[in-house]
Amino acid sequence: MRRHLHIIRIFILILFTVSTVPISTAHAETILMTDEWAGLACSAWNQEPVLTEELVQTGWAVNDKGRGYKIIQLYRSDCTASPMVQLHIGVRDEKAVCVYGGVAGKAPDLDVDYVMYAETARWEEMGRGEYGPMRGMLFGRLKFEGPKWEAMKNMGPFGKFLLLIGQVPGKTASCP
Repeated sequence: MRRHLHIIRIFILILFTVSTVPISTAHAETILMTDEWAGLACSAWNQEPVLTEELVQTGWAVNDKGRGYKIIQLYRSDCTASPMVQLHIGVRDEKAVCVYGGVAGKAPDLDVDYVMYAETARWEEMGRGEYGPMRGMLFGRLKFEGPKWEAMKNMGPFGKFLLLIGQVPGKTASCP
């Protein structure tokens, strides 16, 4: 009987230990604006109807100089030694879908593509919806390069994109 109690105690101890260890910490450990984070952001983009539908309706998604996708490069301006990440947005089945999210490779064509950057704290503020793209740019909290008139005509989706940045898990205590 004593041996059975000992075995039961060991089993309970093991069960308790296993139940307190996270099953998967991969996404919880992702750092904001790393290639892994960009892949998650790409998937999140494809789940957001404002981005996938409205950006086709306004013509934004097809303005790619025939390349088949637009580039959005992103970086944290206070992480100067970190590589940029980028999303490629193309039209597939009448939707603006993210077809790549990862380390920046091809240089953007600023006639049709975008480079956006801000300090980490500002990305977090915009991701929480504390302010949108217009206020961010007006007060110099969000900087971007690319076709400004096109961006102005797409402020609704642009604001949704900034919220998406806050919805994709990413640690900010360290730089990528």
